[in-house]
Amino acid sequence: MYSRIKVPGKTPLAGLVLAGALLVSAGAALALPPEHEIQRLMLAVEESVQEDQWGQAAEYLNRLQRIEGEKPAEYLYYRGQVMARSQHYNEALSALENYVAGTGADGEHYREALKLITRIEKERSSQSGGSDQSSDEPVAEIAPAGAAASEGQGASAGVANTGALVSRLNRLFDQAGWRRDARLIREGSSPDILYRVSVSNGELSFRESRREDGRRQLSTLTLPVYGISPMIEWDCENATESCWIYDPRDNSRFLRLGNDRDKAGQLASTLGQLIRQLQRPSGGN
Repeated sequence: MYSRIKVPGKTPLAGLVLAGALLVSAGAALALPPEHEIQRLMLAVEESVQEDQWGQAAEYLNRLQRIEGEKPAEYLYYRGQVMARSQHYNEALSALENYVAGTGADGEHYREALKLITRIEKERSSQSGGSDQSSDEPVAEIAPAGAAASEGQGASAGVANTGALVSRLNRLFDQAGWRRDARLIREGSSPDILYRVSVSNGELSFRESRREDGRRQLSTLTLPVYGISPMIEWDCENATESCWIYDPRDNSRFLRLGNDRDKAGQLASTLGQLIRQLQRPSGGN
């Protein structure tokens, strides 16, 4: 039941109207600008983790994911913690590796992130009987100790590493194609959306093959590697039976994948490695 508010010189009805306007004004004040809402939710995530409220922390992280705007590096660290807690190890490793790569040794949680990566690797290895089955193959070769590499050999190694990353991405794309009917995943079935990636002149090209009305339509999506963050964000939605790789330029949806969290996490991590490789002075030569 509403109580009447008496305002000098106003009727009780006018007081009610004023009270309603004040409530509307107060409600509007709660709609924080994105940069402040991001900071508020980050503090909520940190507090939830400190209090071992992992489900609550995950909810805040999901809300952060939906907000457009630059997020602090700690977002990836806490995402890694929460995903590790729920045993989504590939997603956890992707977030933690991107955190370490983005902040370096100056990161506030640098040492904790490295320790957590090691713990995740041990836990994942123990669950798979001592062999890490989630990684397809090494994406970089290690030269023998003491081997003297010339400048030309170093450049060749960089090209080989880029090629290995591209090959791994394309194998993952083959496994992570999106289907309108997820029940049709069987050997020989072709996804409704499939990507192939290539590198040219400091730019990534994603050839999209999309099936519409029984016919294949081809298009190309491009992504310049210079001036963008190699920390690739991604997410999965049960409502659309899809996982999405987000565009590092504006955090919009970029590549649509099947609803497989492990494959999406591996793709995002490998794509970030490829971008970092190409951003090096000799990475794309």
